Amino acid sequence: MATATPAQVTPERIMQMAWGYVPPLVLEAAIRHHVFDVLDSGPKDIWEVQKATGASARGLTAIMDALVGLNFLSKDEQNRFALTPESSTFLVSTKPTFFGGMIKHCSEQLIPRWLNLNEVVATGKPVTPVNEEKSGGEFFHEFVLDIFPMSYGPAQALAAHMNYGSSGDPVRVLDLAAGSGVWGIAQAQSSPRVRVTAVDWPEVIDVTKKTAAKFGLSDRFSFVEGDLLDVSFGSGHNVATLGHILHSEGETRSRKLLAKTFAALASGGTIAVQEFLVNKERTGPVNGLFFAVNMIVNTQEGNTWSFEEIGAWLEEAGFTNPRLLDAPGPSPLILANKR
Repeated sequence: MATATPAQVTPERIMQMAWGYVPPLVLEAAIRHHVFDVLDSGPKDIWEVQKATGASARGLTAIMDALVGLNFLSKDEQNRFALTPESSTFLVSTKPTFFGGMIKHCSEQLIPRWLNLNEVVATGKPVTPVNEEKSGGEFFHEFVLDIFPMSYGPAQALAAHMNYGSSGDPVRVLDLAAGSGVWGIAQAQSSPRVRVTAVDWPEVIDVTKKTAAKFGLSDRFSFVEGDLLDVSFGSGHNVATLGHILHSEGETRSRKLLAKTFAALASGGTIAVQEFLVNKERTGPVNGLFFAVNMIVNTQEGNTWSFEEIGAWLEEAGFTNPRLLDAPGPSPLILANKR
């Protein structure tokens, strides 16, 4: 009987990791030079793209060939480049599904911080924390609009699940760490009953106000400026949203925030949490594990957690029936109720 030959171990994966910084930077160069926007009208050769963008033919050829290799562009026998369904949906800046803001966020705000990872691992401390108002206000002022598309789909899924209806008493939504206002905006769009209280730092609330106005919803928003654990949330809210905030707060502040949110909800109210979840063994998903490293780079105590951990905090705060709601995005929503 023949003996099975063990699979040969190669350094291929390590080589791929060594060049891992290339794809986001190539994507960013293409976004900033409007490559995807230009190709949205149809296939073009390199000279047509050069004429439309003003960038060099040499530079465009290099990044566009790389994007073909990454399956963000295709190329036919006449050497004409075209969008793929993925890039057509998410990388054309004029479309509401544009996800390129997240890519642009990488080189200017994330990568320079990540270059200090060796020091951060040694000390356990971020170089410049983004979860403090002084340093974080400017960071998130620039960033929150870039991640609007990431949260809009899940926010719409929450609104559909809640099914507020078109008539009846006002539904009071408490949008915590509101950022662009995406969670409150999606709820308000779904029903004329919805009234939103948006809470965030002053530098960020300025963006929230502008975005709510852009969607024609200013008259249904009120705004509270300040740190989440310091300001008053009021009481009697029917829904509270915490979209991607616990990970930067850390466990201690997160548990306090959940307890404070419980007190602000009316009986029967619902809390909705979105996070980059990991499994309870912390073996995946890899995006959640990556984001935990992002938190040591950028915050003092931030992390990612499992549904089981966050569910236990919710029950500790007094909530019942922690559960998952499927939603488009990096993780499902976590819902729970106040009796």
